[in-house]
Amino acid sequence: MLALDQILRLPLLPLLMLQGLSVRRQALILPEPEGPRRGQQGAGSRLRLLIAGDSSAAGVGVAQQSQALSGQLVAHLAPCFDLHWQLEATTGHKTSDTIAQLQALPQQRFDVVVLALGVNDVTAGTSRRQFARQQDQLMRILKDRFAPGLILISGVPQMQLFPALPQPLAWVLGRQSARLDSVLRAQAEEHSAMVHLPFELPHDAALVAQDGYHPSARAYCIWAGVLSERITQAYSSKESA
Repeated sequence: MLALDQILRLPLLPLLMLQGLSVRRQALILPEPEGPRRGQQGAGSRLRLLIAGDSSAAGVGVAQQSQALSGQLVAHLAPCFDLHWQLEATTGHKTSDTIAQLQALPQQRFDVVVLALGVNDVTAGTSRRQFARQQDQLMRILKDRFAPGLILISGVPQMQLFPALPQPLAWVLGRQSARLDSVLRAQAEEHSAMVHLPFELPHDAALVAQDGYHPSARAYCIWAGVLSERITQAYSSKESA
């Protein structure tokens, strides 16, 4: 059965198309931040970390990787681990693009994989069924090529809250983002190595970058803190077991 936003999408289509074109024309295009995309830092037991996904994983919204998700996560984890980390993320990537990017990497071991995907799948019109199929393929690739002990799946952001998006476009994209996020939640419930972490931040203008679309440095810090807490809990438990 179709949801209300899916029923109204057709009569709203001309307006939605105009709003989408207007957003693209007026959008402030921010670059991916400068800085290293792999490295080793810290002391303690060895932990191999892969961060993959779209522009949010790449850190768009800040000037340096040290302020972005990767840098903030490294800063949280380095006091506890001998951290070997790698960032494989690109602006505009959908799940299908990330699949291709990860397939091109050499087979290796990562203890933890952090994923941030979904927004571009929403804007590209990816259906719930397509998204589920692609996510299943992505999980198979991660397990077969990298054998992680923990996969942290960041939830699809609530796009209805993006300041850059006008109504009713924000509402329609928000409903679809929730639909795709439900795929990630269901997937995590089926696999013990996966954890779905809802992307829920306080409604605060300081958490949004100047483009009204990407996280700010403060938001990346909060996000990294949530991820690092789950990683530390998981690997501290393994060490004490």
